[in-house]
Amino acid sequence: MVFGKQARLNRLLENGRMLCIPLDHGTSLGPVKGLENIEDLVYRLESAGVTALLAHKGVFRSLKRPLKTGTIMHMSASTQLSTHYNRKVLIASVEEALRLGVDAVSVHINIGGVDDDVMLEHLGLVADACDEWQVPLIAMMYPRGENIKNPSDPAVISHVARVGAELGADIVKTPMPSANVQEIEAVTRSCPVPVVAAGGPKMERDEDVLRLAYASVAGGCMGITFGRNVFQHRSPENMVKALRRIVIEGRRVEEALPVLTP
Repeated sequence: MVFGKQARLNRLLENGRMLCIPLDHGTSLGPVKGLENIEDLVYRLESAGVTALLAHKGVFRSLKRPLKTGTIMHMSASTQLSTHYNRKVLIASVEEALRLGVDAVSVHINIGGVDDDVMLEHLGLVADACDEWQVPLIAMMYPRGENIKNPSDPAVISHVARVGAELGADIVKTPMPSANVQEIEAVTRSCPVPVVAAGGPKMERDEDVLRLAYASVAGGCMGITFGRNVFQHRSPENMVKALRRIVIEGRRVEEALPVLTP
């Protein structure tokens, strides 16, 4: 028997892999480069072949037609205009996600700061609501705050990923320690739910983006969730197509790079 979570999760994947582009940056950072016309971008990324798009409720509500790709509604927010940028608060509900017809929800949790106790409480409450309504939950787990000495430490990342899994996430999104497969394996091996790799800051070289994607999948990730390295690329559509070769088709970096050659 197929239950709701399984059915909805299946809409986020292709060949068991996720190629998701998060577009929630407009709330935290404003309409940064690449997100000025988000509706146009959403449909371009859909056509390029993403398996899922992640955005805040207002973006999905404003679209002129439903998307044919998987959809994830983000449920937490903060802004860089605040004095507490790392403190994420809940700004939506699972019931609202169901009314919008999205396939999954996500929450962002920063661990290592003075406010992480409240965010952990929110994660637990959302996980319970997701179980009740059979909606998949993606937990964005980041080591951020005054108690984090090295946010790229594999042991620290493994810890925050494990927290997301143990508090009820169906999928954990977290930054990778590096593009080293062994370090990535240390994270995925100790997390009892699937892990997807965060893309991090904008990289200068296309090859570095593709190498992180390749290493992430080789290290056991179910896929990737790359934002700025896609929507701030000179051709977001071609970057998606190159990433598809690696994440969905299982090809090497050298086979994906020609898609991005001017």
